[in-house]
Amino acid sequence: MRVLVTGGAGFIGSHIVAALTARGHEPVVLDALLPSAHPVPPALPPLPAARWLHADVRDGAAVAGALRGVDAVCHQAAMVGLGKDFADAPAYTDCNDVGTAVLLAAMAAAGVRDLVLAGSMVVYGEGRYDCARHGRVGPGPRAAGELAAGRFEPPCPVCGAPLAPGLVDEDAPTDPRNVYATTKLAQEHLAASWARATDSRAVALRYHNVYGPGMPRDTPYAGVASFFRSSLARGEAPQVFEDGGQRRDFVHVRDVAAANVLALEAVSGRPPGTFRAYNAGSGTPHTVGEMARALADAHGGPAPVVTGRFRLGDVRHITASSARLRDEIGWRPQVEFLDGVREFAHAGLRGQAPAAARPAAERTGAR
Repeated sequence: MRVLVTGGAGFIGSHIVAALTARGHEPVVLDALLPSAHPVPPALPPLPAARWLHADVRDGAAVAGALRGVDAVCHQAAMVGLGKDFADAPAYTDCNDVGTAVLLAAMAAAGVRDLVLAGSMVVYGEGRYDCARHGRVGPGPRAAGELAAGRFEPPCPVCGAPLAPGLVDEDAPTDPRNVYATTKLAQEHLAASWARATDSRAVALRYHNVYGPGMPRDTPYAGVASFFRSSLARGEAPQVFEDGGQRRDFVHVRDVAAANVLALEAVSGRPPGTFRAYNAGSGTPHTVGEMARALADAHGGPAPVVTGRFRLGDVRHITASSARLRDEIGWRPQVEFLDGVREFAHAGLRGQAPAAARPAAERTGAR
């Protein structure tokens, strides 16, 4: 199968390309090499085993050319992360939603009918919560005053009692809490509309907190694991926001790549005109503080610092049930948390020069 992988030179995309190649498929990479994902542009071609096109997914002519002879598309190209402030909104919307619309229009014209989309758990907002008195409830966004006072746990919106967090499944209501989350949900709606209008098949994999070798370094658009790893590479203590008790589902990038390959192999068997979403998480929650401590221990320090600081738009707990992906696609995560963290603690980061090329102070951790 020939597969166009948009964003295929990026963190997750490059692992997908490697996994496709290992399974005997033929990847075609289209990547704009945006600075937010590639602080240091990779050598061209970054993936010698794949056909390589340096182009933006918003360029309809380039996308049309890339789709020639393609059987399916794995759409990874996007601006990711919470960003810096609302001034990022036009860039997120343009890259993620306009880019997806251009891609889908080109697929419709080219007759390419199978799509796997990089979704995100951020479409849920907060995760699942249960109140002892009121059952399943949906707490609203956390107020700045509550966060500033150190009251990080969302209370029951009915009685104010403490809540028990649980695993969210794909049938949970969506409630995007920031611009990035809104654009990821819009991508899903676009994909579903395209599938219905063209008798095509689309799958969205809602990634949870993906980590692993090749994460981008020193960028406000990266995930929390990358922030911690970047700090450790500079010889600095990871800075843990809130009290470190935020629950997340950290899933290794190779497991996510495997999920994409299995979904690509399965999507052609789905009924035409359908869209299906799947959580892609390890199923084993860990707190942000646990990730920081495990990573610092594996790296050899310094120990993390819990700062009490917060970011509006962040959610408290979001962890996945990936039962649907396991049952319907046959995917099983293979990388255990501590094994993955130990590897990540010493793996190279995207945008990080080789050790011999970095200043001695950075190589040794001296300040």
